[in-house]
This record gives sequence, structure tokens and C-alpha cells, in this order.
Amino acid sequence: MIPQETLLNFGAQIKHFEKNSLIFSENDIARNYYQIVIGAVKMNNFNDEGKEFIQGIFYKNQSFGEPPLFIDVKYPANAVTLSESNIIVLPKSKLLLLLEKHPEIHLKITQSLAQRLYYKAIIASEISSQEPGHRVLRFFDYLKNDVYKLHGEFNFKIPHTRQQIADILGLRVETTIRAIKNLEKKGYLKIINRKVYR
Repeated sequence: MIPQETLLNFGAQIKHFEKNSLIFSENDIARNYYQIVIGAVKMNNFNDEGKEFIQGIFYKNQSFGEPPLFIDVKYPANAVTLSESNIIVLPKSKLLLLLEKHPEIHLKITQSLAQRLYYKAIIASEISSQEPGHRVLRFFDYLKNDVYKLHGEFNFKIPHTRQQIADILGLRVETTIRAIKNLEKKGYLKIINRKVYR
């Protein structure tokens, strides 16, 4: 989102994280801006029964955890690496200075946050009212069209496990597996070597 060179010029560091590393915890005070160079990060919570709910998954060139930086609140979720990752870390004070000096970047961050809010509203609507197959397909289309910006048939390999998809959409993993199989039968997806393509 923010050019890497610009971040480094304002004092950012690139930090290496192993898979399953905790970057920050729910209720931590937000002190840094994070942007992924390589790897993937999930933001999650756990309910009282210990079930995980994935708030979002972020990939190369995406940032995560920004809203608390701007409104001085604690993080509402944990951030955990899904794979070995290199992440740019910029202290909050330096981010605010960067945005002051580069209003065009400020606008891009605002647009990105607006897109995430829009997506959250869609997912909330899907979870409350739509059947599982519809939820799964809508999520895959969001990833393909909005995150990876791909076009064409069956050229997008879904980068999540069935369990992660279930956790994001508030479904049981068995329900997710059935929904994916039904979508394949209807011709909406292809499954090749257990990998799902949209």
C-alpha cells in the first residue's frame, strides 16, 4: 500500500517472523504500522468456548491493524503469521508524520479502510442471512476480484484451508467442505489435488 522505500525513508524496519508468531495481542495498545513484504497474517479472536473467529487475512503488500492507530484504542484482535513472513514496522509517530508529508498516501489508506469496512458489512450480511454455499462463493470472489485482482475462469487457487474458510465465515468445517463440493458439482469451482480453484 505505502511504497516500501517511503516507509524505510521514514524510519521503518523490516522484521522477520516465523510461522505462527504473535505480532500483537488483543487489548495491546497500538504503537506501530504493519505492512507485509512477504507472507500472510491473520487477525483473530477466540470465544468463551475457545473457538477461533478469523477477522481477516492479509497478504503481500497489504497493511493490517491500522484503525486503532488513528483512534487511540486497543487492538480488537490478535495478529498471527500464517507463514514465515517479513513485515515492515513503522512507529505510529513516524506514520503520522509520513501521512502529513504525503496526503496522497493518506487518501490511499482511507480508501483501503473504506474497502475493508464495505467487505465487513457484506460478510456480516452473508453470515446472518445467506446459505453456506453463497457465503463461500462470495468470499472467494472477494479474494479473487478485490484482493488479487484476477479475471478468468478457475485461475485463482484459494489460499486458505477449509478450516480457515469456516472460521472466517462463521461456519462449521464440515458445512464448509459440503458447500465447496456442492459448488464444484454446480460448476462454480474446480478441485484439483484437494486445492480449490475459482
